[in-house]
Amino acid sequence: MEKTLPQYKKLHLDLKQGILSGAISKGSLLPSENELSAQYKITRATVRQGLQELVREGFIEKRMGIGSVVVNDRKTLGLLTFKGFSEVLESSALSSTTQNLKMGEIGVWPSPFFYELAPSEKETGCYFLERLRSVEGHPVMLEFTYIPQKSVPNLMGTMGNGSLFTTLQQTYTIEILKVLQDVRAIHAPETIVKRLGLEPYTPVLHINRKYLTSKPDFHIYSSLYCNTEKYAISNFFN
Repeated sequence: MEKTLPQYKKLHLDLKQGILSGAISKGSLLPSENELSAQYKITRATVRQGLQELVREGFIEKRMGIGSVVVNDRKTLGLLTFKGFSEVLESSALSSTTQNLKMGEIGVWPSPFFYELAPSEKETGCYFLERLRSVEGHPVMLEFTYIPQKSVPNLMGTMGNGSLFTTLQQTYTIEILKVLQDVRAIHAPETIVKRLGLEPYTPVLHINRKYLTSKPDFHIYSSLYCNTEKYAISNFFN
């Protein structure tokens, strides 16, 4: 049975979507609490709860004598580039951590898989990584990555807790050249939402990736779930 969205969360998500889409522009004033209360047919206390979520996420500021002003001052992480997480963050003043939740080998690729695999890839098993990426102690990405076992023997032992892309480059002379990716906003499964420290019903950005490398027919695949409440995700860092 589908759960009913709490009233404050519906208000919060409606306004958030308006800000992200540009329908509610930066610097504009949101309707008053009384107006939102009448529009959504909810109490002012419920309106305040929804607005506080937007304040916490950095989308609006409550200004005395003025009201709720759209600021949308979240920092932007350039995680839509083909660079690795560590490479994107290493030149910034922000602290970042990676927690390896699972590392190992899989004899058979998951089925169905989110990208079509070549016959040569299906013939071999793959390495599997599940990692939680955080910035300033704030979880921003849950990553599931699959790497063909061919051409990279003992990858897990060689990589340890280091960077996957750096290990591929330095140990196996394999460079990442390009990334194909599919990006969409979804309501993620409860297990994903909990791992990212989010409340139920919170939308996340889901990115499926296929990395093309300097080695013919050797591709890396990742399925990423991104928490965009504190940091926006784009193809540049700001």
